[in-house]
Formats: sequence, structure tokens, C-alpha cells
Amino acid sequence: MKQGKTLEALGTELQRQRAARQDFVADTRQLTFFTEDGHSRLTFTTGEKLLEFGVNPLAHQQISARLGIPLKYYQRMQTEAPALLDENVNNWLQQMPERRMLRVMDGNIRAFLSDRYRRLDNLELCAAVLPIIRGMKGAVIESCEVTEAHLYLKVINKKMKAEVSVNDVVQAGFVISNSEVGLGHLTVEPLIYRLVCKNGMICKDFSQKRRHVGRQIESGDAAYELYSDETLAQDDKAFFMKVQDTVRCAADEAKFMLTVNKMREAMQIPLEHQPMQEVELLADRFALTENERGDIFRQLFISGDCTRYGLLNAVTAASQNAVDYERATELERIGGEILALPVQKALPMASMQNVTPLRKEVQIA
Repeated sequence: MKQGKTLEALGTELQRQRAARQDFVADTRQLTFFTEDGHSRLTFTTGEKLLEFGVNPLAHQQISARLGIPLKYYQRMQTEAPALLDENVNNWLQQMPERRMLRVMDGNIRAFLSDRYRRLDNLELCAAVLPIIRGMKGAVIESCEVTEAHLYLKVINKKMKAEVSVNDVVQAGFVISNSEVGLGHLTVEPLIYRLVCKNGMICKDFSQKRRHVGRQIESGDAAYELYSDETLAQDDKAFFMKVQDTVRCAADEAKFMLTVNKMREAMQIPLEHQPMQEVELLADRFALTENERGDIFRQLFISGDCTRYGLLNAVTAASQNAVDYERATELERIGGEILALPVQKALPMASMQNVTPLRKEVQIA
């Protein structure tokens, strides 16, 4: 499992982000988009004050999607014809009037969202769930991080464990993730932590999700800054109480054992093709990079395990070499997806007689 920040460093960063963030709701007809020296800016007026912010890559993608401009064409205009991009964006902001929530951090628009987007922010989430985690016997936060897109808390319950096979011990856990920028729900997902290699696998089965959808924000102003009022605070308190209940039930022994049994079954499902071909099939299915393919094949070669269990473990082991924490978590989820695939729809499987075991003389590119 890839390591991120310490819990103390995470808290410090969330406090910094709280002080640096701003949220606005604005009519798109009040927005002006322009590019200067290769950098896009967005301006609008609140009251008598003209505000100007940069636009980060995610906000560019969300503007592209909302205005119906194909992303590849949008990105080409960014680099080759910025004046044309400005004209396109400003035209459709006027032609498709609506109110949007603009989430700002460190002087840049980080998200371009619906005015019904419910702000369920990371600092409040941590304040709600950390006391629950501390109260769980045997629970520890094994890894945590905040990226531009998500907050992650990966929790292991050291008292809930089982053997997949002799000396192959796994522990139960769960992952809490949240996005402040519209990239998914607030989610609690089961996690399996394998002690022999310290890898994590995130299971899609039994996950719990809560949506960032709230009431439409009412105001007659063309653009204004959002604050946390008492009504919103009360709504959030009720919401986070439900999240606390979800977290209390996250490390469920019965569900954990169902997953362990599936892992045991995966040990009996051989790969049909040679290891390199299996990795290529996996790469096509999950859009793996060239480096990820190489890492997964190396892990599969080292283990010598030509079963579905060996393949999913190779993927989760490779996650430790991922370029960033976000991608490492995606690879941990891919491991869980491999486990969840039915046999007939998984990477093609057959009898072990059709498989040539990995040999030590195989050359690794």
C-alpha cells in the first residue's frame, strides 16, 4: 500500500486548504473567459468587486463537458488557438445561461459545478469519522492522503484477520474517500490488507456511497460568495451522523469472510494464457500504462502464481510503484475488480494443464 501523509500532516494541510478556499455561485452570463500568456483566466463581479482567477486542469475539463465542447478539440485550442478557445467558451457561456458553483483554491478555480452541488468537505468529514475510528478496537489508519481530486483514509482492523492459505494472512479494513471537486461520491469501501506484502485491495462489493446533491441555492444576485450558514451546518451534521453509522459497520466480519472465501476460490482459477499475454489483456481492459504493465508482469513473475489470485496480487503490489497516490488507489480498486469478475467474464481462464509455469530464466524487459 502506497504511503501518503502522516495524519498530523494531513490535518495541517486540510486546515490550510480551509483558509485558502472560496466558493461562489455565478450566472454564466456574468463570466468572462480569456487566455493570457498561455494561461486561462475567468472573471466575474460580486457586488462592486471584480474577481479574477486562474483555471486548473480539472475545471477546464468540467467547462468543456458542460458547454459541450469535445475535450480533445478544447485542449487543441488551448495550445494552438487560445483566442478561438476564448471565443468558443464565452459564446456558450452566454448561449447556455445557468448558475454554476465555482470552487476556488489558492487563486485558481478548481471545480465548475452545479449550483445544487452539496459541499461535503474534507475537514468536516475527518472531524466526524476520526473519533469513530479511534473508538474501534484494533483499528489504525494505515495510510492517508489528500490529492487535488480526493481525500483518502485507509483503515485496517488488526483484530479482524484470516488466512487465505497457510501463512498468507489478510486483515479487514475500509477506505473512506471524498471529492470536494465533483469527482464522485463520499464513499466507504471494504479494504483487504495482505500482511505478507503489505498490499491493499479495495473491493467494490458492499461499498456505501453518499451523493453530493443538495437543495438549489436560492438568490437573486448574479454572482456571490458562499459561506456555511447555520441551516447548512445542521444539514451537514445530520448527514455526517449517517456517515458515522456507515463507518461503524464498515469492518463487518461476515462480509470480510465472504471476500476471503472469494480469494481462496481465486487461487483455484488458473490463467489460460502465458503471463505476458494475460498482462496485455489486463492492460487493454483497464487502460494500464506501459510502466504499469511491466511492474505487474514483474510481480507475477516473482510470485510464480499463474492464478487469478496471483494476478490480482501482482496488480496490488504494482500499486506501490504508481506515479501518485491517486493512481495507486485506482490500481488497488482494479485488484478488487479482478476478484469480483465472474469466471466466464474474467480474463480467459481454463485448466491449469494449459498453463506453462513461470520459469526463472524468463527475461524481463
